[in-house]
Amino acid sequence: MITQLVYFVLYLVIVGAILGLLIYLVDQFVPQPFHRIARMVIIVLGVLILILMLLSLIGEGPGLGRLKFG
Repeated sequence: MITQLVYFVLYLVIVGAILGLLIYLVDQFVPQPFHRIARMVIIVLGVLILILMLLSLIGEGPGLGRLKFG
């Protein structure tokens, strides 16, 4: 169980860093009309990934490929 939690935290940090980098890039390089839409899409994808990770941690979800936590 402890190793699953460690993998979960590591995966959460990696996904958070990637999504944070994507939001930063959108803030810097995407023009204003598409800026808000792109940020919303990234945030929605982040929430969906978080829900999948939590579901796979308790053993109910499909998991994220090879990284099934349950």
